Amino acid sequence: MSGDLATQSWGYTENCVQKFSCRWTISNFHFFMRETREAIKSPTFSSGGSDQNQWCLKVHPNGVDEESEDYLSVSLMLLSCPKSPIWAKFHFWIISSEGEKTQGMKSPRYFRFIQNQYWGLKNFIHHYFLLSRETWLLPNNELSLLCNMTLIQDLFTITEQSMMPEIQVPRCTMADELGELWENSLFTDCCLVVAGQEFQAHKAILAARSEVFRDMFQHDLKESRTNRIEIHDLEPQVFEAMMGFIYTGKAPDLHSMADAVLAAADKYGLEHLKVICEDALCRDLCVDNAAHALILADLHTAGQLKIKALDFITAHAFEVSETSSWKTMVGSYPHLVAEAYSSLASAHCSSLKPPPKRLKPS
Repeated sequence: MSGDLATQSWGYTENCVQKFSCRWTISNFHFFMRETREAIKSPTFSSGGSDQNQWCLKVHPNGVDEESEDYLSVSLMLLSCPKSPIWAKFHFWIISSEGEKTQGMKSPRYFRFIQNQYWGLKNFIHHYFLLSRETWLLPNNELSLLCNMTLIQDLFTITEQSMMPEIQVPRCTMADELGELWENSLFTDCCLVVAGQEFQAHKAILAARSEVFRDMFQHDLKESRTNRIEIHDLEPQVFEAMMGFIYTGKAPDLHSMADAVLAAADKYGLEHLKVICEDALCRDLCVDNAAHALILADLHTAGQLKIKALDFITAHAFEVSETSSWKTMVGSYPHLVAEAYSSLASAHCSSLKPPPKRLKPS
């Protein structure tokens, strides 16, 4: 047996993570949507700290290719970088007329950036949806974007001697705690009556989340004086789904009531919840409910649902025209029938375009 002693050493490599954000406002935005297919570049900005990295944002008002020509495309570009490469992920939002983040979309993963390279989201927001909510998303003909970025660069090694215990930051539980206030009726100061059932709630939370509730409590109305609100047009289960979202911000379990929750979200000005319902209804589109979905979208200004419903009806026109919901639409919503036929005619004309001419060999 040898008398030599074995020695061991160890260490690990850690990524330097940096987070920062950029807000950019583009004025006279309608001009760019109508007149150009070129990208609009933001002013150059840096990620702060001691690095010399330079970035910009880019917007293609009419997409980056044929597939995205009806969308706004957005991207993040690395202009200069002394220490290449950089791995980054990003999250874009539109800033509404109320100064709130909305219509957020994030990159599915980290992307590898080198100098003069850009990555982005080509189907960021559809033109129809953007223009149908112009006063909310394009106030004063201005588009305001916010981009949050997370960067990884500067790999370094920590040895056994220099390593410190890692601090575990706990998950934020605010949504759970607010949900508990609702579920257990703790410290409530108002009552909502739905189909004869009484629900205790908190005026401050309702007012913070919904302009409709805020107006009720701010003005000299019966609801403000009595702290009691009678709600006559919602079923209790729909109301509870809406209230769960108001308190926690989490998507409710919609089951088969996405259409009713959509109506409630529209009535009480809950735009995020509306989009959740639109997504659920789009995923559930079929021949039997396509016309009903189009009616819902029109009644509640649900732009993305309307686009998807029209596309589905165009693709399955004969089958949809045989359904009872289509017949209801013909009798009560003739303007939607006209829109559906216009969409069908447009698709038909596109399919009849002659193929491009081939060049004769020289």
